[in-house]
Amino acid sequence: MSSIVRPTGPQQTRRLVVLAATVFSIAAGQIQQMGGFGQTPAEFAADSDATLRVVGYAFAIWGVIYLWLSAYAIRQVLPATGESDMIRRFALPSIVAMIFIGLWNFAAAFDQEVATIVIISTALLALLIPLLRHGALIRSLSRGDRDRWLVAWPLALLAGWLTVATPVNIVTVATGNGDLPTFLSPTAWALVAVLIVVLIGVLVTWRTRLLAYSLPIVWGLAGVVVAEQARNPVLAYVTAFEAALLLIVAIVLVFRVKPGVERARV
Repeated sequence: MSSIVRPTGPQQTRRLVVLAATVFSIAAGQIQQMGGFGQTPAEFAADSDATLRVVGYAFAIWGVIYLWLSAYAIRQVLPATGESDMIRRFALPSIVAMIFIGLWNFAAAFDQEVATIVIISTALLALLIPLLRHGALIRSLSRGDRDRWLVAWPLALLAGWLTVATPVNIVTVATGNGDLPTFLSPTAWALVAVLIVVLIGVLVTWRTRLLAYSLPIVWGLAGVVVAEQARNPVLAYVTAFEAALLLIVAIVLVFRVKPGVERARV
């Protein structure tokens, strides 16, 4: 439940930092493209996508994510927004994640491949760890709680998409550099990556009961299906099956399975 406790001075400062990090994460890509330096994120992703490819229009989900992140950040600096456990516990993770996704654009622009892996992995872990750790708190939020829709949902959307984007980034770089281990075929590595994504998706959705986390994963996997259906039908069909399975499991977990009543961690 959202609190009506007014934020202190340091808490207000923290909220302004959240807003600044959000602005940076959104502006970074625009700065890179308007400045015309380096390659675009799409060009970076397409450079070595011979193993695992996502169709280009799947990345349009960033528009939805940025819109919801903006609502998350703006709400925090409004005078009427009180302090709450959700706002407090997810402040630092969201700051780290948004700064790092902004930095990723510059690393990709200058083709700093290893840096892109470190950056995107850090952003993902910054959100995954608190989502798992505070799952009980998230599950305790009522359907109409503002913290559910304006803290948990935007950050879960971002985390869900990063859950897809991170292994794609890793596989792309490994493929381009010839570092993909040869004891499995490229298709097998792609299938392993997809399976890991789906398993993480089930785990986090079970822990949080947030459809916002699993939906971006399903969307990203659908992008893999579209991109790979002509080039690699086996990968496309298996990915389609696993994406459908994740969607079904997520819907059952969110709408049919009663959340646990364990006490939220302090």
